[in-house]
Amino acid sequence: MTVVKRALTEIETAEYIGMSRSFLRQSRMEGNRDNRTPAPKFIKIGRSVRYLIEDLDNWLDSLCKQSHLMERV
Repeated sequence: MTVVKRALTEIETAEYIGMSRSFLRQSRMEGNRDNRTPAPKFIKIGRSVRYLIEDLDNWLDSLCKQSHLMERV
């Protein structure tokens, strides 16, 4: 029987989205700031932080896509 994970740890999330663990920690603590990549949603289960895969996919889809550095699509 294969178990599909719905929630990822910080380490798994960093790998999944291609960002560092420090980005995740800073974005949780500071929230969204001007001229910074917005923070993905997270949940707390007791003292543990988890990220839902569906929230991460929506977050990745919401980021602005660029065809090159001077143009936004």
